[in-house]
Amino acid sequence: MRADMRRLKQILVNLLSNAVKFTPEGGQIGLTVTGDAERQVITFGVWDTGIGIAPEDLPRLFKPFVQVDSSLSRQHEGTGLGLALVTRLTDLHGGSLTVESEPGQGSSFMVSLPWQDSWGSTEKPEPVEALSEISGLRRMTVKPRAERPLILLAEDNEANIQLMVDYLTDEGYRIVVARNGEEAVDRARDECPALILMDVQMPNIDGLEATRRLRADPQHASTPIIAVTALAMPEDRARCLAAGANDYLSKPISLKKLARTIADYLEPTQAQGG
Repeated sequence: MRADMRRLKQILVNLLSNAVKFTPEGGQIGLTVTGDAERQVITFGVWDTGIGIAPEDLPRLFKPFVQVDSSLSRQHEGTGLGLALVTRLTDLHGGSLTVESEPGQGSSFMVSLPWQDSWGSTEKPEPVEALSEISGLRRMTVKPRAERPLILLAEDNEANIQLMVDYLTDEGYRIVVARNGEEAVDRARDECPALILMDVQMPNIDGLEATRRLRADPQHASTPIIAVTALAMPEDRARCLAAGANDYLSKPISLKKLARTIADYLEPTQAQGG
């Protein structure tokens, strides 16, 4: 088959992560891969015996940043962002995504991608069209690792983590990840990052409280903190800034805008240091 390896991995990691998150202890999850030569389709199926999805919620699953539980600190990560990303990446590969689910019984997601015969020994496959629209990835010569600025990414959605880590690593940054607000505070104190990307909706303590705690610590009183959140109302921006964030970016986020914003805060520091 013809595919972008990194993005295909994103599709599967996101679906498997959701299966794990929404399946209670003692349940089961699975991955099946089947090829249908007659229909020229390869299907990846991810299934679980978890909490399932109510029929009225199914149409909302694939809308970006629409989550069943919209509280700031929630037990389960919402599926809106990840499944919207899966849908877009599947579309860009010329495939389709379907779901079957029953509350209390589990869910099954099926990603069907085109089967393609060998290109031959001399023909080189072209990159999947328009994937740069999602990732914006570009190759560049980067500084030695020790010289690259360290960014702390506080985020609990695995698909979003992978997308931003891939992009920012290619932009020349080192990345450490925290998956909840409490971990973000601890890792910031241990790692001393040059900049922090802070999601607002996270388990344990949310990003606003994590930001307040960091601002109360003299070590991070002036560390740039950029709130990256699906909360997109004007009052949400005001709340982030009032908590101590330097800047605010709403999801769905432009990775190029994210990189520009980071550079705005780090380049003056780097110039002074050089």
